[in-house]
Amino acid sequence: MSDANLRIGLVQVTSTTRVEDNATLTEGPIREAAARGAQLVSLPEVVNLVDMRKGRSSQEARLEEEDPCLALYRKLARELGIWIHAGSLVVKLEDDDRMANRAFMIDDQGEIRARYDKIHMFDVDLEGGESYRESKLFRPGDKAVLVDTPWGKIGLTICYDVRFPHLHRQLAEAGARILLNPAAFTRKTGKAHWHTLLTARAIETTCFVAAAAQCGDHDDGRETFGHSLVVSPWGDQLADGGTEPGVVIADLDLTLIDKTRGMVPSLKNGRPFTLTEV
Repeated sequence: MSDANLRIGLVQVTSTTRVEDNATLTEGPIREAAARGAQLVSLPEVVNLVDMRKGRSSQEARLEEEDPCLALYRKLARELGIWIHAGSLVVKLEDDDRMANRAFMIDDQGEIRARYDKIHMFDVDLEGGESYRESKLFRPGDKAVLVDTPWGKIGLTICYDVRFPHLHRQLAEAGARILLNPAAFTRKTGKAHWHTLLTARAIETTCFVAAAAQCGDHDDGRETFGHSLVVSPWGDQLADGGTEPGVVIADLDLTLIDKTRGMVPSLKNGRPFTLTEV
């Protein structure tokens, strides 16, 4: 039997190009979220290192067992008695010259319960010369991940994954009740699509969706949108972090999941079909 309520904290920061600096940057907000009663604290994508320059980022990134941010989050989880979701860390790999964009779910004993490597890579050229080639930086994952928690099963996704509804539906059909989508969304695409995409994923899966986000102007020239967001299974936006660094707290009444699924049983009503061209 899962707990019926969850107070979640989303940490919104402007991560730098230095791993040690980002450990210092995030410790205070995690402690603040715990002091405000958060039982689960979620951090943004690439929270330990925002640097799209492959040469620089590959030199700064650490192996998982050597990363000071991961070590800190495990320590804080034990000390504060909370679960911490490291939305993703840039992790050096021993068997690939690319890195992993890897999420970690850490329980209140400081143990790593789950890892998830981002599946979908953001490769795009935007107007104004802004260009992203995540596939050159990161080795994509190939496994969707559900983790058992005191609040039921939680599905892990990362940023650009939000544009792939089938991933979220499969997580929901497998039992997810909460979906986490930490991000470093660009300002341009964020203004256009962020709220709509997250709300759509919540409505179509009848899950709570929570997305901790990077914000502001980063050292490597990247501009991120912010607006860490929590959305209910009905599509109500429960909390929005705006554009500045800070902590977002939201109380999730998890009984709303089954109530919503009773009113809109779309997960049960799905049927197989074939595509016919005429």
